[in-house]
Amino acid sequence: MTARRLPAKQQRAAELRAPLLDTHAWIWWLEQDPRLGSAAIAALDALPADRRPYLCDISLWEVATLVERGRLSLDVPLSEWLEAAAHPRSVRLLPLSIPIAAEIARLPDTFHRDPADRIIVATSRVHRLDVVSHDDRIRRSRLVTQWRP
Repeated sequence: MTARRLPAKQQRAAELRAPLLDTHAWIWWLEQDPRLGSAAIAALDALPADRRPYLCDISLWEVATLVERGRLSLDVPLSEWLEAAAHPRSVRLLPLSIPIAAEIARLPDTFHRDPADRIIVATSRVHRLDVVSHDDRIRRSRLVTQWRP
């Protein structure tokens, strides 16, 4: 019996470690928004079922807040969108934990005070996950590694 070789695109996805999605990256990926980039969208889509991207649970709150403030509109009710968007077939939720809370306290004072961004950065550092983010404050901080598809 000979081993079957995966097509190059699938092989690359199989080798990628699943990233941690910033909230906007999660929304853009699910909405297939070109601001995320076609290579990133394709790579995220190609991740196998057992290696879905990670998402901090604070992103659920962020989306709810964006909808509440009218900064994000959805085609379906918020609860339906969240159920589908946070389903294990889409992402793996990471809860706030003691190590993440402790890491938040260790972040430098020079990093901005947005609680969601601080949780995302701390989660990335504790779990050693690359981050998908277009947030300049996160990218310039050099506190995390940017995921590259």
